[in-house]
Amino acid sequence: MSDLASGEAKAEVKQASKEVKESENVAEKYSAMTVSKNSEMNMGDLSTVLSAVPTHKPVKKQIQFVEDKQEFSRFPTKTGRRSLSRSISQSSTDSYSSAASYTDSSDEETSPRDKTQVNVKGSSDFCVKNIKQAEFGRREIEIAEQDMAALISLRKRAQSEKPLAGAKIVGCTHITAQTAVLIETLVALGAQCRWTACNIYSTQNEVAAALAESGVAVFAWKGESEDDFWWCIDRCVNTEGWQPNMILDDGGDLTHWMYKKYPNVFKKIRGIVEESVTGVHRLYQLSKAGKLCVPAMNVNDSVTKQKFDNLYCCRESILDGLKRTTDVMFGGKQVVVCGYGEVGKGCCAALKALGAIVYVTEIDPICALQACMDGFRVVKLNEIIRHVDMIITCTGNKNVVTRDQLDRMKNGSIVCNMGHSNTEIDVASLRTPELTWERVRSQVDHVIWPDGKRVILLAEGRLLNLSCSTVPTFVLSITATTQALALIELYNAPEGRYKQDVYLLPKKMDEYVASLHLATFDAHLTELSDEQAKYLGLNKNGPFKPNYYRY
Repeated sequence: MSDLASGEAKAEVKQASKEVKESENVAEKYSAMTVSKNSEMNMGDLSTVLSAVPTHKPVKKQIQFVEDKQEFSRFPTKTGRRSLSRSISQSSTDSYSSAASYTDSSDEETSPRDKTQVNVKGSSDFCVKNIKQAEFGRREIEIAEQDMAALISLRKRAQSEKPLAGAKIVGCTHITAQTAVLIETLVALGAQCRWTACNIYSTQNEVAAALAESGVAVFAWKGESEDDFWWCIDRCVNTEGWQPNMILDDGGDLTHWMYKKYPNVFKKIRGIVEESVTGVHRLYQLSKAGKLCVPAMNVNDSVTKQKFDNLYCCRESILDGLKRTTDVMFGGKQVVVCGYGEVGKGCCAALKALGAIVYVTEIDPICALQACMDGFRVVKLNEIIRHVDMIITCTGNKNVVTRDQLDRMKNGSIVCNMGHSNTEIDVASLRTPELTWERVRSQVDHVIWPDGKRVILLAEGRLLNLSCSTVPTFVLSITATTQALALIELYNAPEGRYKQDVYLLPKKMDEYVASLHLATFDAHLTELSDEQAKYLGLNKNGPFKPNYYRY
């Protein structure tokens, strides 16, 4: 009987497995906007939102465009394409990758560039990991739509008028279920889209497959090499019989590629919409040098992007990314957050809430004073580098954490980046013969020093939350709605409204985006009386704050 019981037990075990530069008479161009309690608005009202946009003065600190040799200036090479793909495929598990991955392990050995795939429409104008994953991706997109009601509402209201009819949009963003909702909204509004990824690790393969199956030309997969990354961008831009007239960028790589490789195409672009700190810096640098020959919209500095995507989103997603990759317990850990902008503020708040001892590094005295008032000690990184358990960068700069500082970190320290580009941590300096790299799980590397010390590097210094986890859908709905409105505004603007400069979204548009999302919380705005509006010198329907107001 004992043998029988043992056999049954085994069977059971086996079975169970900007300073603002305002255009003249902007205030006069703003017309009244009335939003009902359920945030309904017709397209006539929407057109009042899409009015003249104030420009933003270039920031004083400039990031070098070419001399710094950032990621976008490294042009494709053949070397390393296979080796990187193989190193990623040899990861012990993919269960920690961003979102659920439905990739068949048999697909890992073959680069998507070497495959011939066709969607249900008979088209092969795409390059994704596996088109057979489309059904899974469609389910994820449908789930995302449930928490992006405002964007879906905008889609339904504007769909009949097709405000983007004739628009040929080339996009370079993270390709996730939430981005797919934005892309399909743009298509529903009349646009033709070609899309690629702005990050080699953030693409959800099944979502890319679903977009390709629906007819969108997508060139992206999780785990691209540098060569693949630039090849995908080029395939989006350089295609016979199709020429883009609008750009939606995240990080500036697509904009720079077109500017450098296809200047004649770039000059015919009607507008650029950029959503990242890094990309906006690059646009301002082009503008300052007199090389920006098309109008651009700075979405990153819109209130709805800064406060919600950068602050609230990172406040939640930083913990998600760290937990999924390292299983770290935060209580009592000493953590340095480099940069106390909106992203840094979100990260610090989350870490403090879980009991971490948080330090902040800053170059800006105003941000530094804010950190002090919020209860954080502001230090220089070198002062505490030997004692900290974790470093998180979120500055948008380069070489924030150097090799010398990495050498002095203690065993078991975690290093990661919450900025857009992989320039903040000097990862290149770690690829030397005396250091050993050990891939322990997807997006997690142990860098081992000769004395046995290990430093845990996440996502090879790339954006942590979208490389190693996911981000809240609701917050991305806010950003996506802002991007859609910016594209509509730039594409439909009469000639002469926008010069060859970088513009901010008007306050009216920010308020409209926010109002669309209030219904989710059953929130009811208080309305000004005529007497109150007159006392404050405001229109009863907004805008309620001047452009220089800091929320």
